[in-house]
Amino acid sequence: MGKVFAVGVGPGASDNLTESVKKIVLNSDIILGYKYTLNTISNFIQGKQVHEITMKNQEEVYQKISKELGNRTLVVPFTGDVNFSESEVVDRLIEIFGDVEIIPGISSIQVAASKAKVPIDKSKVITMHVTTSIEEKKLELQKALVDGYNVILIPRPWPKDPEKHFMPSEIAKYLKQNGFDTSNMKVNVFETLTGENETSFEGMVEQLEGKEFSDLSVIVFNQATLESYINFE
Repeated sequence: MGKVFAVGVGPGASDNLTESVKKIVLNSDIILGYKYTLNTISNFIQGKQVHEITMKNQEEVYQKISKELGNRTLVVPFTGDVNFSESEVVDRLIEIFGDVEIIPGISSIQVAASKAKVPIDKSKVITMHVTTSIEEKKLELQKALVDGYNVILIPRPWPKDPEKHFMPSEIAKYLKQNGFDTSNMKVNVFETLTGENETSFEGMVEQLEGKEFSDLSVIVFNQATLESYINFE
């Protein structure tokens, strides 16, 4: 069996690609990835065997390549950091290929926190971007906000199933229904971070109701207060 790498390629712009990941991609033979992720590394995959995958065909492609890999090197790129919000796919790669080397990348979580000026060490990071139930994660969101934490959140796009679709508008309505004063809660929503079509929203949670955002969104609930070292002298 050849080598298999799961790598994070950053939020979107190729200049956020780490040198270690770039080197692995350049030295690979086969690339399997989603369209958006492949676009991020398009300058480094010419001449390679490239397979664009979707949620519908990924299992078929993984199984096919596992039988054909031989002594070649396979890279499966993930948008952002492979260690965040991608565990369901990475676990499946390990089940199929066995030894998978995981190489981190810059996460949209880091970029969003920087833009909102919210320290990650004073925040709760929550991803709703899973196929399993998110009911416990919803309760986790409520508790984090009640406890005064900032929350950096990856929503769940599922437009074909309204019961599972949990994007900024749905989140705003959910919080209001559970007693939060959403007219007085600061929030940022960042879309397509570092990409050419990057956009941002800054306002109150209540204003998110009825607004549509892309699948590549990160929400930051900002409850931060400045606490510099001078306050503790």
